[in-house]
Amino acid sequence: MDRRIATVGTFDGVHLGHLAVTDALQRFAAERSLLPTVVTFDRHPLETVAPERAPKRLMSPADEVSALRSLGLDVIVERFTPDLMRLTARQWMEGVRDNLGVRALVMGYDNTFGCDGLDMSLADYRRLGYQLGMDVIEAPVVPGISSSAIRRVLTGGDVERGASMLGRPYRLEGTVEAGNQLGRTIGFPTANLAVDSGRLVPANGVYACRAEMEDGSCNPAVVNIGVRPTVGEGLACTVEAHLPGWTGDLYGQTLKLDFAARLRDEMRFGSLEELRGQIERDCRAAISKI
Repeated sequence: MDRRIATVGTFDGVHLGHLAVTDALQRFAAERSLLPTVVTFDRHPLETVAPERAPKRLMSPADEVSALRSLGLDVIVERFTPDLMRLTARQWMEGVRDNLGVRALVMGYDNTFGCDGLDMSLADYRRLGYQLGMDVIEAPVVPGISSSAIRRVLTGGDVERGASMLGRPYRLEGTVEAGNQLGRTIGFPTANLAVDSGRLVPANGVYACRAEMEDGSCNPAVVNIGVRPTVGEGLACTVEAHLPGWTGDLYGQTLKLDFAARLRDEMRFGSLEELRGQIERDCRAAISKI
């Protein structure tokens, strides 16, 4: 069995705060000749503990694992079941020691695990680790950066601030599906994205994005998130992308949108002609941002 040093938790977004933890994990692993390992979950724990409070995800679980492995880390994904939820911190630590070969744990300042973990401090985990023959090491802190803080920023529409916290632009992907094709009638065809219901969608508005197609090619995009008030009342919120200068058929493809900047709020226009003029200005602005 490999001898490991591990960190345990959710790494939604794999943001700069997470990277500070994984950098420390790899540094300590090299010093101790241990395998740097992330133990994470197949879902956010709140999806099991309190589904009504589960947050929208910044990244799919599969993309989270892929991002962590790209850093050179071994990643173990645990199914977060009711049985797992009921384990105490001691049982957790005994399990990773005995079943995974974990000899040391790296823990962030707000990192907890075990059904009794919310009442425990880092000193408590250290005392427990000492009893179990396992070192518990405090990870560095990046103040103000957390998955929940990034969700708040993106929900407010500040995608540039979100990118500075993630260390890269926020990415949203979806399958292109048929829409009402109104954009085509005014000269601005749009790709309508079916986004997973569990993913966080930034605030309603118009954004400059970099769009990546399945073939790897990229194009500037003007992305509207909202209810299209100029064309109707009570419409469902959609994510629509117009790719200036690009022609082709994207139906059924996965389109990836990297958010570069918020251009404006969603607005109601007096006519389709006014809307057309604004989209032309949006296209010029988006191209300048990418």
